[in-house]
Amino acid sequence: MMRVIPLIFGGMAAATAYAGYATMSPRSQLFGRTFLGVPGTRLLALTYDDGPNEACTPPLLDLLAQHGARATFFLIGRYVAQRPDLVRRIRKEGHAIGNHTYSHPLLTLASSSQLRRELDDADNAIADAAGPHDGLFRPPFGGRRPGTFSIVRSCGMTPVMWNVTCFDWNARSADPIEQRAVSGIRGGDVILLHDGSHLKMGANRTPTLEATARLLRRYKAEGFRFVTIPEMMKAAGTPLKTGGAGL
Repeated sequence: MMRVIPLIFGGMAAATAYAGYATMSPRSQLFGRTFLGVPGTRLLALTYDDGPNEACTPPLLDLLAQHGARATFFLIGRYVAQRPDLVRRIRKEGHAIGNHTYSHPLLTLASSSQLRRELDDADNAIADAAGPHDGLFRPPFGGRRPGTFSIVRSCGMTPVMWNVTCFDWNARSADPIEQRAVSGIRGGDVILLHDGSHLKMGANRTPTLEATARLLRRYKAEGFRFVTIPEMMKAAGTPLKTGGAGL
């Protein structure tokens, strides 16, 4: 019996550690299914979090237009309320829009009622600016806990994570952003980038802009297409169901 007890506690510790890892791991499906791309295809999905940002979103949209590329923007509601004109431009130019909450809280610490308020307030801000968004949701910092995505789906949204992390939020130049992207891209990937910052409006994302330009040139030359998340889901043929699918 004495030998069994350490094994039990060891197993409990391992399970607890794994659950803690899963709350922040972009690829984990422990707390609910998420969309992570379509492996093996010639499609790439550029996704930008924490906008709209008056310092970066307009030149980014110019850049995407120059390359005929489409992207997906996960918007913070309080910034949408400040710059609804940018949200209208994102929509007008054919990009997809997703909910990234209203104030960007860490959802592993949020109550169910707080989560619903964050979702509703962001939905309303986006709808007031440019009509309903595309039924997509990405949790701030990638954080979630048991039940988070059940609530998200009950609100009619599909959770979208990513499988290529560029760490552009603290990069000082385009080089490390590009290197991390290239090291992870295999085809059919969802790429995480940022056109804004949850800390303030007007964040400098010049390295992200330059890295985006490099990625567009590189992968277009290799025959890849840059599409929105809804376009990638359609290509997969098996888009995730929304509306209370549960865990």
